[in-house]
Amino acid sequence: MNIALGVEYSGSNYCGWQRQSHSPSVQQNLEQVLSQIANHPVSVFCAGRTDTGVHATGQVVNFELKSERPLKAWFLGANTLLPDDISITWAQQMPSDFHARHSAFSRRYRYVIQNTRHRSATLSGKVTWVRDKLDDSAMNLSAQALLGEQNFASFQASSCQSPTPFRFVEKVGVFRWHDYVIVDIAANAFLHHMVRNIVGTLLNVGTGKQSVDYVAEVLSRQDRTQAPETAKPDGLYLVDVGYPDEFSVPESSLGPLLLPDNLSTT
Repeated sequence: MNIALGVEYSGSNYCGWQRQSHSPSVQQNLEQVLSQIANHPVSVFCAGRTDTGVHATGQVVNFELKSERPLKAWFLGANTLLPDDISITWAQQMPSDFHARHSAFSRRYRYVIQNTRHRSATLSGKVTWVRDKLDDSAMNLSAQALLGEQNFASFQASSCQSPTPFRFVEKVGVFRWHDYVIVDIAANAFLHHMVRNIVGTLLNVGTGKQSVDYVAEVLSRQDRTQAPETAKPDGLYLVDVGYPDEFSVPESSLGPLLLPDNLSTT
């Protein structure tokens, strides 16, 4: 049996999604619990390997099950054993050819910036705080240079193992919601640190340090050393993964973002 799960987590206490020998990961905690329920070792495949401190409301994983278990064992049973900052949001049996990563055709991230004079104690680790007033309209205009299939080497971390820097950005928008500025971006896939590097560049536009042409200029350089610093992981959420309709993957919610989903993106 091929089982798929929706997973939501706060990444603040983890070294990221991927299992590491030196510190706890989301994958490690999830596989331990699933293996306990399955009564055999379970290895999961995920849609996107998030970094240290990055959160998810729409992560998708799949794994092979050797012995039959009711779906509620993965939804209800796993949630009783998982730590409070990891939760299963849905469980579904899938066709044998479904793969959480390889079957996906898009990923969508949201980066949440608290734009106030003082930082929030209760939202620490969940949002990135910027004191200076941000011009979200200028950021949104600048971000449109990212659309389409392009070479994103300027936003690619040196540690990225992708054989190509080309990615296709389907849509991108920057908008304000009360005291928060949100960067919403969807692409077929993302390079390592790509979203955080894009946000770091957009913050230079938002604070007025650079013009609206700045993102296009950085993109054209195709050189990470010629781009601004990487934005913090705080506030970055994997919110949705797109799959062909034939798999009937449930839609994800924005979860702890507490933001309406009807705000338009370009």
